[in-house]
Amino acid sequence: MKKALSAIVALVLVFSCGKAIACTNFLITKGASADGSCMISYAADSHVLYGELYHFPAADWPAGTMRDVYDWDGGMYRGQIPEIAHTYNVVGNMNEWQLAIGETTYGGLEALWESPGIIDYGSLIYITLQRAKTAREAIKTMGELVANYGYVSEGESFSICDAEEVWILEMIGKGKQQKGAVWVARRIPDGYVSGHANQARITTFPLAKKNKTSITFKNIDKLFKDSDIDCVYADDVISFAKEMKLYNGPDEQFSFSDVYNPVDFSGARFCDLRVWAMFNKVTDNMKEYWGYATGRDIKRAQPYTAGMCQTPDNFPTNRMPLWVLPNKKISVLDMMDFMRDHLEGTELDMAEDIGAGPFHCPYRWRPMEFEVKGDTYVHERTTATQQTGFSFVAQSRGYIESPLGGIIWFGVDDTDNTVYCPMYTCINKIPECFREGNGSMTEWSETSAFWAFNQMSNWAYTKYNYIHPEIRKVQREMETTWVEKTVPELDQRIATIKGREAQVRELTQFSNDQASKMTKSWKKLYQDLFMKYMDGNLNTPGKPVEGQKYVPIDSKHPKYSDEYYQILIEKTGDKYKAY
Repeated sequence: MKKALSAIVALVLVFSCGKAIACTNFLITKGASADGSCMISYAADSHVLYGELYHFPAADWPAGTMRDVYDWDGGMYRGQIPEIAHTYNVVGNMNEWQLAIGETTYGGLEALWESPGIIDYGSLIYITLQRAKTAREAIKTMGELVANYGYVSEGESFSICDAEEVWILEMIGKGKQQKGAVWVARRIPDGYVSGHANQARITTFPLAKKNKTSITFKNIDKLFKDSDIDCVYADDVISFAKEMKLYNGPDEQFSFSDVYNPVDFSGARFCDLRVWAMFNKVTDNMKEYWGYATGRDIKRAQPYTAGMCQTPDNFPTNRMPLWVLPNKKISVLDMMDFMRDHLEGTELDMAEDIGAGPFHCPYRWRPMEFEVKGDTYVHERTTATQQTGFSFVAQSRGYIESPLGGIIWFGVDDTDNTVYCPMYTCINKIPECFREGNGSMTEWSETSAFWAFNQMSNWAYTKYNYIHPEIRKVQREMETTWVEKTVPELDQRIATIKGREAQVRELTQFSNDQASKMTKSWKKLYQDLFMKYMDGNLNTPGKPVEGQKYVPIDSKHPKYSDEYYQILIEKTGDKYKAY
């Protein structure tokens, strides 16, 4: 347990540093989706990250223009790189060509952090979105950027999708003495789904010398000539590990994750368990991975010690697959709900133990670990969490031409209490409620969606099993109306409008109007629910009485749960007994 404790403490320290590393991504291929779109989801989970919608307008740049690069998390100036002639319109984490990129930070071996260079994970994402049209172009661009300008972040898993394909790319630097990064990218087979959540997930992969659908980065041009290519990797991803005494074994058995981010209790319980929860909703054989996903039973032929040179015998033998075949088609509404999981239906259901309190609140305040009589325990780290800054479901709809087809369904704050609003990725103006600079973590704004949704969710936490169902009802009505009625009707109408400029203007107006109406309605809903549940009561308007100035209030007093009363008396004895 001491080894697990050290890993947990290290993870908690990283979670508390402010970087948006505690994130969750789910990946849905074209053949696995209900409407033939490709989708990725992303939750930027940081206690100090403000939720806003980033925008990089399309632009033309004169020859010789240099681009300043700033560290995405801290804003520190890193250096300059040459700008390209034309950059694309980017809304959040998706561009006008329906290319979307998300990430989760897994950290990995600390000795490989802080490589020389200027490209951090955030700059890598947003520079790539401005320069690439497809997932394959994105892989090439990302590989070139870190090779030419260095990679300065910790280990990252990236979700990359366009209208046809979905890829996962995992990367880590080379340490303080070597510029660049080692990485592997794999295409998710069509019809399958995948996920990652702060634990590297790519294990073994097909080697180029033995597999015609796998190539090394030096042969990257083959990626655009052969559609069957489904794996690309840095030329030295294995040789570097051997030179650094990180791996000793056959190349064919090399596992990226197990060498560069060896899984331990925290990697399984706090990270892969979130992937397990999504997989468990769409396929029937996930019970066999419960022991691994909870960190209780990570099977290895030989013990693993942190820092040791890895061999295949040290790799876990019961890890979850990188992708699974779902037993149903996944809709965009399903994706939204995947992001709202609290381990419902399992023994770890966050709403069903004493920690949930008398109103079954499925959240736990930090820190995540605690000690009782010398033993270490943990709170669960579920997909839905209170510290989310923003999240999205990116939907690349190949059946609608770019730039009209891409939608990033965007929400702020806790995924279970947010509303995913449709933002077309061709728009040239961001809604005021999502605009960068409209409020911050230290500045309240009455027109900010982030503060409107935080106000609501923090109110819901106080009496969750009463207030959240009311939120859920309105949330699902709004999202369902958009998905099933408003957006399809708009798409048909846009197709009849002549001229791309006019089409973009219409979609910009729609996106701005919907976000504004949503935020205003959410503020009104908060006011209504605050009055209804004020002071622990359940207040509803009574029948008006003729001649009476005010509408009477019917005030009920919902009791605590029976379980709570029982535990209270067990702990206090006869202290509250009536005689």
